[in-house]
Amino acid sequence: MTINESESVAIKRRGAKYVAKLIKGKTEKEQLEFWEKRTKALLKKSKKKKLVSS
Repeated sequence: MTINESESVAIKRRGAKYVAKLIKGKTEKEQLEFWEKRTKALLKKSKKKKLVSS
């Protein structure tokens, strides 16, 4: 399945709006904590996926 460029841009923009909604009203420190938490979760998920596919 391939996605054309305009669909990719639309997906990216929806994602950006969603993230903006999640961090709206948070202080800079709270935003940093949000990103640290999300990054750790993504790394954990990525490692788990690599273990399963190996």
